[in-house]
Amino acid sequence: MIGLNEGGGATLPQQVRKLTAEIFADGGQLCAALGLEHRPQQEHMATAVAAAYERDESLLFEAGTGVGKSLAYLIPGIIHAMDAQRQLVVSTHTISLQEQLETKDLPLCRRFFAAAGELQRYAQFRSALLVGKSNYLCTTRLAQALRDKSELFSNPEQGELVRIATWAEKTSDGLRHELTPPPADEVWELVNADSGACSKRNCDCSRCFYQKARARVDAAQVLIVNHSLFFSLLNIGPAGGRDEVRGVLRPDDFVVLDEAHTVPEVATDHTGTHVSNIGLERLLRSLYHPTKRKGLLAKHGAAGDQQVVEDALEASAVFFEYVREKLLSAQPLVRVRAPGVAEPLLDEPLQKLINRVGDLWNKLPDGATRDEFYDKLERLKSYRSEITGWLDQSAKQTVYWLERTGRKQTVIALRAAPLDVGPYLRENLFRRNTSVVLSSATLTVAGDISPFQHRAGAEDARTGVEHSPFDFARHMRVYLAEDMAPPTAQDAKLDLKGLTDYVRFCTLRVPGGSLVLFTSYADMRAVAAELAPVFADEQRPFFMQGVDGSRTELTQRLRAAGNGILFGTDSFWTGVDVPGDALAQVILTRLPFDPPTHPVAEARAEWVRAQGGNPFNELTLPDALMKFRQGVGRLIRNKTDRGVITLLDARVLTKAYGRQFLASLPVENYERLTRANRERIFRPFPPSTGRSV
Repeated sequence: MIGLNEGGGATLPQQVRKLTAEIFADGGQLCAALGLEHRPQQEHMATAVAAAYERDESLLFEAGTGVGKSLAYLIPGIIHAMDAQRQLVVSTHTISLQEQLETKDLPLCRRFFAAAGELQRYAQFRSALLVGKSNYLCTTRLAQALRDKSELFSNPEQGELVRIATWAEKTSDGLRHELTPPPADEVWELVNADSGACSKRNCDCSRCFYQKARARVDAAQVLIVNHSLFFSLLNIGPAGGRDEVRGVLRPDDFVVLDEAHTVPEVATDHTGTHVSNIGLERLLRSLYHPTKRKGLLAKHGAAGDQQVVEDALEASAVFFEYVREKLLSAQPLVRVRAPGVAEPLLDEPLQKLINRVGDLWNKLPDGATRDEFYDKLERLKSYRSEITGWLDQSAKQTVYWLERTGRKQTVIALRAAPLDVGPYLRENLFRRNTSVVLSSATLTVAGDISPFQHRAGAEDARTGVEHSPFDFARHMRVYLAEDMAPPTAQDAKLDLKGLTDYVRFCTLRVPGGSLVLFTSYADMRAVAAELAPVFADEQRPFFMQGVDGSRTELTQRLRAAGNGILFGTDSFWTGVDVPGDALAQVILTRLPFDPPTHPVAEARAEWVRAQGGNPFNELTLPDALMKFRQGVGRLIRNKTDRGVITLLDARVLTKAYGRQFLASLPVENYERLTRANRERIFRPFPPSTGRSV
């Protein structure tokens, strides 16, 4: 991980609220310098955010599409960061928003300040991207690996090491994704910066790629990070480690979490246990690989030390094989409700290895090798502690489960997560004596933000809502298929046939692109199998999640195609941004209810029920409504966009809760489709000449 800095900046008298009000006012500097139209919603958000920064308060702000929330938190954030000598940390959930901030919004801020007369000094702000340490090449570890390659690597791996060393002479940033083809995991693991050996003490800070990146981070006023890394860093401990120190990730920082509707979910995933057989075996084999006779202990250990590693590897294989056979043979996801489901076979072997590695570490002289041993020692302790805690189920209000994943279903993981992540976020995020702003287009449920406040532990935060300025009544048409069999129908084949028929009809009737959102991989694959040949015959580009690339790649291909059809599931309901005719229709095949079968969802439902609550009303329905709003929000991305929302789930018309979904639509009017009337009723917008594609 990117490390924390060790000192905070001084706080100077502030005028961020005053400047922000002037900048975003009707006829203010933002309009004058960039020729942008005044948006009252953006002005209201910017002034609320500026007040939160200046007062070190927390704020939850729902800003509909088109409000311009990025500039609303960046411009006052840059002013505050430079005036107060503090750092603004901006975290996003998706790569696309992170790229937008880096390549569009921050350069726009710089251009604005440079053109805004007395604000020109703010154009000198520096920004940096925070990337996990394991993504960087460490020149110290690389040199050490080259020196000890005969003890660490087999012949093929030595060739890979030489390839990395050759690339190291050419690359400017030393980031793994820049190396093509990607480096082998087992080699990269021994040369990346995610080790105690990569430090200012051991590395030449003018050559080590990570140390140079860290220097850029320390000097920046604006730091960009993703939610996953943000919460990984947060788990290391709050900035400064003491309650009286102001800051979340870095001393004296202040924070914006954009796409904040995902925060409780991401935080939950990062606050529990995640121990896999692959991770443990990789750690053990980095110490000593019995077959290759390579690893740190091949050079620095004796035969007895190597045998202790072999014993731990054997115990790991037996333990995880037992878990797989006894608990995961029938299904890939199993909740564990009681402690002691397996014997602590790894406890003694890992403790013996911890003792051996600790003894060796004590005898080594100061330097990179000793730091490497210390890093392995701490990771071994962490594995032993987490496995013991998982077997004992020692944490309260925590759900425990097992997973079998990977292409060949050979990755076995012990998982645990808190039932309620709110207390963790409350203490580690919102009570850090600094401003924390959470923003998203969807934080409310039926206009109420309090359910999200409770889930996020932000009950004391101020709140604000600004709706989208777009003219949805003119630019969006909504169609509801009222003759679709409900998902609970006994004749699943008939339901799937109807779903396929409607998807075919609607996609081929719209001349622009369509995003078809599913809630089930099985449904998506089944419909794709039927319709892919049809789309090919119609010469319509067809893309599907899990087959044709990452979400970012698929989004780019849909944007470039102009009239493509993209099938996606869970992750495509949010973050997809394709303006213009390239996305002229969003089809929601089902209301996005998550089945309460995942151990976390199941345990939370039991917890709510035990307290006298209703899990459907308190958990399932609010989550579905928020996801529904996100899915609908993929369609209209700018003020000239036009398009069609088509919902193929009749429950929105037949169930009492359907009214809440209808109320979540940005338009009041909709048309009911049937197979009998759809040829006459369904009217997509014609292509718009000159619009962005």
